[in-house]
Amino acid sequence: MTETTPPARCDIAIIGGGVIGSAVAFFLGQLAPGATVCVIEPDPTYALASTPRASGGCRVQFSCPENIDMSLFSLQFIRDFARHASVPGHPAEIGWVEGGYLFVVGPDQVAGLQANVAAQRARGCEVDLLGPAELRERFPSMRVDDLGAGAHTPRDGWCDPEAMLRGLRRKAIAQGAVYLADRVVGAEVTATQVSALRLAGGGRLAAEAVVNAAGAWAGEVAALMGMRLPVSPLKRYEHYFTCGAPMERLPYVKDLARLAFRSEGAGFSGGLVDGSARRGVDFAVDHGYFERVVWPAVAHRFPPLEATRCHRTWAGLYEQCELDGNPVIGRWNRGLRNLYTAAGFSGHGMMHAPAAGRAVAELIAFGGYQSLDLTRLGVERVEDHAPYRERGIL
Repeated sequence: MTETTPPARCDIAIIGGGVIGSAVAFFLGQLAPGATVCVIEPDPTYALASTPRASGGCRVQFSCPENIDMSLFSLQFIRDFARHASVPGHPAEIGWVEGGYLFVVGPDQVAGLQANVAAQRARGCEVDLLGPAELRERFPSMRVDDLGAGAHTPRDGWCDPEAMLRGLRRKAIAQGAVYLADRVVGAEVTATQVSALRLAGGGRLAAEAVVNAAGAWAGEVAALMGMRLPVSPLKRYEHYFTCGAPMERLPYVKDLARLAFRSEGAGFSGGLVDGSARRGVDFAVDHGYFERVVWPAVAHRFPPLEATRCHRTWAGLYEQCELDGNPVIGRWNRGLRNLYTAAGFSGHGMMHAPAAGRAVAELIAFGGYQSLDLTRLGVERVEDHAPYRERGIL
C-alpha cells in the first residue's frame, strides 16, 4: 500500500524505496519492530528504478572481504527468500537459478585471480580455479588460446530482481512500514542532525533517523543535507540475444573488459558496461551498441555467437561510486549523526541489498554493527578521499 499524505513524524525515514531502501525497511521490521518506518519513493511503479532493469546476478567473486561476506549472506537469504519474505496470499518466489559465475583473465592477470580465489576460499566459498584446457573441457564453445585462467563459482547464480524488490517491499509493509509516494526536495538540519525532510508535495516529515537509499539519485539527495557523496547515475545496457548455432548453457561469464552475460531461457542476457559513459539520468537506447561493442566481444570469446541476433535492448542506471566503485554504507559520524547512507553499489545493489539492509538496520537499532563489520565502507573514506578498491572484476 502506498500513501500520498505524509505523517507529521516517524522514527526512521528512508529516502528511496528500491531494493536497498526496501531491504533496510525489511530488516528494521525484524530488528526494531516497535519503530515507525516511512519509506519515501517518488516512483511507486518503479518504471525508472534500477532493480527491475538489472540482470539479477549474485556472486562471491570479490577481493574485499566485506563484499565476499555480504555476498555469502545475501546468497543464503536469496535461496531462502520465500521463507523470509512471503506474506499471506503472496508467496515470495524470485526464481533463483544456481547457474554459477565464471571469471576469465589473460595470462598477465592469473596471479591476481589466484589471490582473489584464495581470499574467497578462506571465507568459505566454493571456487574452482581452471586453466585453459580445463575451461575448454567444461565449456567446449569457449575460445581459450588467449586466456590464462578462469575462476568458476558453481553456487552463485541469478534471480528475478523485480520479484525480489516487490517481495521485500510487501513484507516491509506487512511489518508496519509506510510507503509514501513523494520526493524529498529539501531538509532542515542543525549542526549535528537532520531534523525534518521537505517533500515535493508540500509536506514536512520529521524523523529521528534518516537513511539515504536513493540509488542513482543518492548524490543529489546527500547534497540537500550538505553532504558530499560521489555517487552518479551511469547508463548501462542489458541485451537479450540468441545464438544461431547449438551451444552449451553458460554460467554468468565476466572478464576484465566488463563483458558480462549468461544463459537466459533459449538465449542469453547481458552486456558490456562502458565505464567512461557520460554521467546523468538517461534511458535513451542506442540500438547500434550491441552490434558495435557487445557482439564482437561475445563472438570473440564464444565463436558460435558469431551468428547471433539481438532481440531486445534496454537501459538502466548504475549508482556509480566515483571514488572507488564500492558502496558507501554507514552513519555520518563527523556530520549529521542521524543520517545513514546505503548507496553507490555500482552495479552490485541487488546482490548486496540483503546484507546492506541488515547492516544499516543494525546501526540504527543497536548503534553498531552486530553481524558484518562494514566500517571500511563508511562515509569516512569519502571525507578522507581514501579509496577502498576491489581488485576483482567489477
